[in-house]
Amino acid sequence: MKSKLNLDPKVVESARNHARNIARDMQDFIDRHTTVSTERTILRLLGVDGVDDVETPLPNVVVDHIKDAGALPRGVAYWIGNAMIQTGLQPQEIAEKIAQGELDITKLDTASPEEAKEAIMPAVHASLHRIKEQTKKREEYLARLGEGRQPYLYVIVATGNIYEDVIQAQAAARQGADIIAVIRSTAQSLLDHVPYGPTTEGFGGTWATQENFKIMRKALDEVGEEVGRYIRLCNYSSGMCMPEIAAMGALERLDVMLNDAIYGILFRDINMQRTIVDQYMSRVIIGYCGIIFNSGEDNYLTTDDAYEAAHTVTASQFINEQFAVLANIQEWQMGLGHAFEMDPDIENGFLYELAQAVMAREIFPNASLKYMPPTKFMTGNIYKGHIQDALFNLVAVWSGQSLQLLGMLTEAVHTPHMQDRYLSIENANYIFNNCRDLGEEVEFKEGGIIQTRAQTVLKKADELLAEVEKDGLFSTIEQGKFGGVKRPKDGGKGLEGVCTKDDEYFNPFIPLMLGGEE
Repeated sequence: MKSKLNLDPKVVESARNHARNIARDMQDFIDRHTTVSTERTILRLLGVDGVDDVETPLPNVVVDHIKDAGALPRGVAYWIGNAMIQTGLQPQEIAEKIAQGELDITKLDTASPEEAKEAIMPAVHASLHRIKEQTKKREEYLARLGEGRQPYLYVIVATGNIYEDVIQAQAAARQGADIIAVIRSTAQSLLDHVPYGPTTEGFGGTWATQENFKIMRKALDEVGEEVGRYIRLCNYSSGMCMPEIAAMGALERLDVMLNDAIYGILFRDINMQRTIVDQYMSRVIIGYCGIIFNSGEDNYLTTDDAYEAAHTVTASQFINEQFAVLANIQEWQMGLGHAFEMDPDIENGFLYELAQAVMAREIFPNASLKYMPPTKFMTGNIYKGHIQDALFNLVAVWSGQSLQLLGMLTEAVHTPHMQDRYLSIENANYIFNNCRDLGEEVEFKEGGIIQTRAQTVLKKADELLAEVEKDGLFSTIEQGKFGGVKRPKDGGKGLEGVCTKDDEYFNPFIPLMLGGEE
C-alpha cells in the first residue's frame, strides 16, 4: 500500500531493525533471570490459590518460603514437582501445608529436574486446557453475537466497588460501549501481592483480583447477550505483579490488558530489571490466550511535550512491537499506544495529531492501535473539553485506530458519571458514523505540513533507536530519553525480587505457550 505520508520504507525498516536488536539484547538478560512475581505466576497456573490465616496469598507464602531458603534460583516448578514426588500431594495441598508450617519443601530428598518436570506436567496441561477453553468461549461468542465496529468504543468504570462497577459497566454496554476497562485501585501496581476475593472498598478504582475478574466477566457476558454483541473486558497486567495478573486474566477470559514494562519503570518507579523479566512472562501468557495488550506510550506525553517528544512515542512503539514478537504475540494483539495530547494553543496542532496517528497506522498496519484521549490540557471547562474529544474522535476514525479510549468532558473534574459516558459515546458515534470513510477519500499535500511532520518524526525515531541500540535500553532509560523521566538500573521498587537462574531451572509453561502445544 502506497504511503499517504510518503514515508520512506527504508527508514521504517531501519527503525524496526534497531528495535529488533534492542529487544534481542534484552531477551538475553531476561533468559538468565527470574523474579518472585514470575515464580508466583507459575504457582497460580499450577492451581495454587487462596490465602493463609493472615490473608497472605498462598503463592506469596510459597515463593517467600523458597526464597528465604536461598533456593529460588532453581525455580518453584522444580521445588513443587519434587515435593509432589516426595509427598504425593498436589500443588495446592503443598502450598497449604507450607502456610501451616507443616512442610519445608527445600529440605526434602531431591529428584532430578527431569523427574520433577514430569511430576507437574499433568497440572501444567490442565491449566493450559482451562485457558484454551476460555479462548474458545470468546471465539464462540464473537462468532454468534459479533461485536462493534472499530474503532472500538472503550470506556472505564472506577467506583471502587466491583458490584457498583457491574451496574455501571452494563449501563455503558447498553449505551454502546465495546470495551469496559475496570480501573485499578490507586497504587495497586506497587503491591507485591495480588489481593484475594471480591472487593468493595477500592480507592480511585477497584482492586484487580481474580474473583473480581470473574464477576465482571459474567456481567459482561450477560449484557452482551442482551445487546447482541460481545463486550470486551480490560484490566491492568502491570506493576509488581504483572505476570500474575496476566495469568488471572487468561484464566478468567479478559480480552484486553494494559501491559508495558517501560511504563512501569517510568511512571511507577518499578525496578527496570524486575519488570522487564516480568513483562516477558506476562506477554507469553497474553500471546497464548488471544488477549490484546495495550502499551503505555501515551503516558510519555503527560510528562513530556507532545510536539517535541513525538518521536519517543514512535520509537517505543517499535520496541514494544519487537518485545511482542519475541513473546509470540500476533500483530492483531499488539495494542500499541499513543495519545492526542498536543497543546490546543499550538497552531495546526490538529494536523500534527493527524500526522502522528496516520503514521502509526501506516507503520503498524495490522496492529490494534490504542488511541488515548486528551488529558494533559483538559481544564475543567466541559464545553471546550467536549470539543477536544470530538477532534480526537475525528482523528481516530480518519486514521483507522482500533481501540478508542473515549475522552470524558468531565476529565479533570471528577470520576465519570454514567451520563458523562453517555455523552462521550454519543459524541464518538456521531463522528464515526459521519466520517467513517474519510480516510479513504482524502490524500495529503506533497511536501505539506502533515507529510513533513510525519517524515520528521519517523527520522528522529530511527535516530533515537540507533542510540538505544548502541547504549542499551537500561542506559537509555537512565538518561531520561523516554517521557523525560530518569530511573536508575539498580533503583526503584522490587529489585530484591530478582535472581539469576541456576543450571537446573525450568519453567514448563513458556515452551508450551510459545509452541502453542498442549
